[in-house]
Amino acid sequence: MASTTEKPTVPESQTEPAMRAEVRTETTKSACEHFREYARERPGIVALWCFGLGFVVGWKLKLW
Repeated sequence: MASTTEKPTVPESQTEPAMRAEVRTETTKSACEHFREYARERPGIVALWCFGLGFVVGWKLKLW
């Protein structure tokens, strides 16, 4: 006969989802900071990418 001395599983704590959200916001802030730094170093490249993406999105939407 098998003994049932195993400990019951502990439910996920209430703070864990909040900790995950905190990590996501730190990552987002880090990515934004990196993009801003890149844009300061190479403004022409960023402007061309923004223009190109805007052109493609505007062409695909065709609001008329």
